[in-house]
Amino acid sequence: MQVYQILITMKTLLIPTDFNLKSLNCIAGLTKRYSPEKLNIVLVHMMKITDNMQELLMLSRRSTEYQHISQDFYNTCTLLKQKHADAINNIRIEFFYGSTIAVFKNFLEANEVDTIVMLENYNYTMLNKNSIHPSVLVNRSGLQVVNLNCNQLNEPEAIDNEEILIEEKV
Repeated sequence: MQVYQILITMKTLLIPTDFNLKSLNCIAGLTKRYSPEKLNIVLVHMMKITDNMQELLMLSRRSTEYQHISQDFYNTCTLLKQKHADAINNIRIEFFYGSTIAVFKNFLEANEVDTIVMLENYNYTMLNKNSIHPSVLVNRSGLQVVNLNCNQLNEPEAIDNEEILIEEKV
């Protein structure tokens, strides 16, 4: 009797975001593009480090940035993970603090990122004065960058909060 071992690889994608639902439009297509690989998705917003001493002291306790993430954004991430459970291992939300390529490369390595997904024709909203446009660092990262035209991507499906709660309870 022969035993066949199926090896499914894992790929980590970094997707810059401004926490607008439109920035999630690419995920369903990415699951098809990288099938049968399972995906770890890191949604990241990039911010330079402040010069303000008090803000620097509180950096490790920061939560103010998370107020920019709507409940609809969290719900859509949950729904995408549930809907594509066979293709998505994990979806994480992160903030990157820094403005140098060396620090960004350390962030990519620490998160084991294989590929960066950039949305073309997408107007990234700066959440505050410390936000930086992702292309500033992404284009110099040395990693593979996949550019997707966001005008050709489908809108995320409507979110039914009851559906999510029911599926989580089962």
